[in-house]
Order: sequence, then C-alpha cells, then structure tokens
Amino acid sequence: MLKISTQMPEHNVVLSMFGVGDITAAQLIAEIGDVRRFNNRGALVAFAGVDPSTFQSGKYANKSGKSTKRGSAHLRKTLFQVVGAYLKRSPADEAVFLFLDRKRAEGKHFYVYMTASANKFLRIYYARVKAFMESLGHNN
Repeated sequence: MLKISTQMPEHNVVLSMFGVGDITAAQLIAEIGDVRRFNNRGALVAFAGVDPSTFQSGKYANKSGKSTKRGSAHLRKTLFQVVGAYLKRSPADEAVFLFLDRKRAEGKHFYVYMTASANKFLRIYYARVKAFMESLGHNN
C-alpha cells in the first residue's frame, strides 16, 4: 500500500499536511481516491461521514445533529488519528488545531470537537489536493 501511494501524484501534497505520515497518507489516498470525483468539499465530507445530520419537521430545522456516519468507517478512523496528532503536538500555527482548540474552549464534548476538526481537516485536504491536481493539468 505504501509503495502504490508513493506513485500517486498527490502523495507529497498529502504527506506535507500536519499530522500525516507515510502510513496515514497511504490510508487517506486509498480511502478517498481521486478527489476530483467529488463535486465539492461537502461531498467528500459526506463520504467520510463526518458531516452533521439535519432533521426537519414542518418549520423546525435542526442543523447540528449527530454526525451521519454514512461513509467510510476506515476513513473516519484515519481522520481521527490525524486529528489526534493535533491534540498531542498542539501546533499553534495550524488552522485545524486553532479550530479544535476553540471548540474545546467552548466546552464541546470530545467526539464533537474531534468530528468537527476531522471535517475541517478534510475540507483543507480537498482544497489542497484538488488545486495541486488542477495545477498538473489533471482536470475532470
């Protein structure tokens, strides 16, 4: 798996992200595949199952429910490992850690801020990898 992931064009971009090592890079690339198959970052977040569920009934609309968990359980586990690295090292200059720390300071539950941070990391992943692929001329 490691050998194959190093041959993917986005490998170095993924590896350069904070909290991602050789193994987690391979896991992310294997689980997500080509990011261009997702129409937008929300589709990737939904695929991972780290998006909040919505509930509507009449005029009532709850938009901050539990995470859907409808996607890849392996991808969610990998994302939690990456976010765990943010917790262990506390990099003050990383956007994901600043977001995670803010949610923790608000008194959010552990799984709430971990899932929200995984969502944030995945949105950044989507933007960086898609921009890199487009810069290579690999458009859909």
